[in-house]
Amino acid sequence: DVMISRQYRDDVSRAAADSFRLSVIAAKETGTQAPVKRIENCSFLYTRHLNMYFVALTRSNVNPALVFEYLFQKIRILKAYLGEEFDENSMRNNMTLIYELMDETMDFGYPQNCAVDVLKLYINLGNIRPQDEPEPSKLTSQITGAIDWRREGIKHKRNEVYIDVLESVNLLLSSTGNVLRNEVTGQVQMNTKLTGMPECKFGLNDKLVIEREDTGQRKPGVEIDDCTFHRCVKLGKFDADRTITFIPPDGEFELMRYRVNDNINVPFRFIPAVQEEHGHTRVSIDLKVIANFSDQLFATHVIIRVPVPKNTAKTKIKASFGRARYEPEQQAIVWRVKRFPGKAECHITAEVELMPTVRPKPWNRPPINVEFQVPMFTASGVHVRFLRVYDKSGYHTQRWVRYITKAGNYQIRI
Repeated sequence: DVMISRQYRDDVSRAAADSFRLSVIAAKETGTQAPVKRIENCSFLYTRHLNMYFVALTRSNVNPALVFEYLFQKIRILKAYLGEEFDENSMRNNMTLIYELMDETMDFGYPQNCAVDVLKLYINLGNIRPQDEPEPSKLTSQITGAIDWRREGIKHKRNEVYIDVLESVNLLLSSTGNVLRNEVTGQVQMNTKLTGMPECKFGLNDKLVIEREDTGQRKPGVEIDDCTFHRCVKLGKFDADRTITFIPPDGEFELMRYRVNDNINVPFRFIPAVQEEHGHTRVSIDLKVIANFSDQLFATHVIIRVPVPKNTAKTKIKASFGRARYEPEQQAIVWRVKRFPGKAECHITAEVELMPTVRPKPWNRPPINVEFQVPMFTASGVHVRFLRVYDKSGYHTQRWVRYITKAGNYQIRI
């Protein structure tokens, strides 16, 4: 059933929703087909939250990325108002609120204000007025102004900025040690507690910027690709001179995402040796792990999953440190190390006995999977060069930077 709908133009009838219900939901196409469906000269673009479908319907030739971004923002807004796991009942109990949000976030089919912080200032469905609610004149300028993500008059006793550079390493090694895939995806998270309307300038060791400045420093920059930014960043300045300039939202937000493909310092090196003995009755495993990062650092929550055949009956495991055991539900020997020092080497050996089978099948040898976190280390070499805060009052700002590298899709074939 159609739980709630809003028509922003008159070119689509409500009956069109029935055709979507019959063609997509009843046919159980979701998850197997692309989330765009063309039915009777109408384009249906949809996504799903729990058992509810959020569907945008149009006859125009729209930008699908814009439509999906609006749908995702709509779900994010509803999570902020109704809770992370909002369901059908909470939607039905807040129809008035949802209609208000629909009218404020879109006008005549064009997305408008989707900033949760701003929406909560004037859409609270009769709840107690927040103590820091701005005057109507200030609220109007904030909604219609160029900086709707930050309100004026913010004050903090201590002006601080916390910066987290979070990286995920995606690695795929062949059984002979050749690199088949090696990339780092990163994001810069910030938590700003700044007074007033400050402008910030943020700098990474971007290769293009360092070559342009020609500062004569020994360390070369990093080639940073596929940068995407929070909407507070002035893209014109970045396109012109790669300067990241912005007026930050108050509190936590994601400043940017990036990708690095070259000169990656892989945190761990693996040397596996797996042998199947004649008769398919035994498998011997010898794995050497070397930490490539500084001995001043350490990795935490290291989990190495070494696959074994399905018909494994018994295992005999020796690990130089940490705990390792055979876990049948994962069909792997799982090796856990709470704290792995930098530059350290460790071994694990295992003798695996197999149960005899009537029809022996060759073992397809799945890859070794690895999980880890390395604080204060970046595999790409990206680091924060500076963060400058400019405000008319000229206050002093404290800056805190933290780096964390973790495993993304980190696999070694055997």
